[in-house]
Amino acid sequence: CSGMAAPTMEERKACWGARDEFWQCLDSHGDDAAKCEKLRRAFEARCPQQWVKHFDKRRDFLKYKKKLETEGFHPPEAAGKS
Repeated sequence: CSGMAAPTMEERKACWGARDEFWQCLDSHGDDAAKCEKLRRAFEARCPQQWVKHFDKRRDFLKYKKKLETEGFHPPEAAGKS
């Protein structure tokens, strides 16, 4: 196993499909990850670990962006609390 071999097209499709199902589940459950645990595991199983990390960051960023668009910018009150 050579660390990070490039996934084939099939593997990429499987990964993206799993990600989309997981994200749809999160969307429909208000980001309750516990309700989507099975899909999360499928997502992690089908995607390279680096991709999982990337997509998690991407989702956080997209949610943040959407929040800015809907609510406008509010500086975080509890700065430094992450």
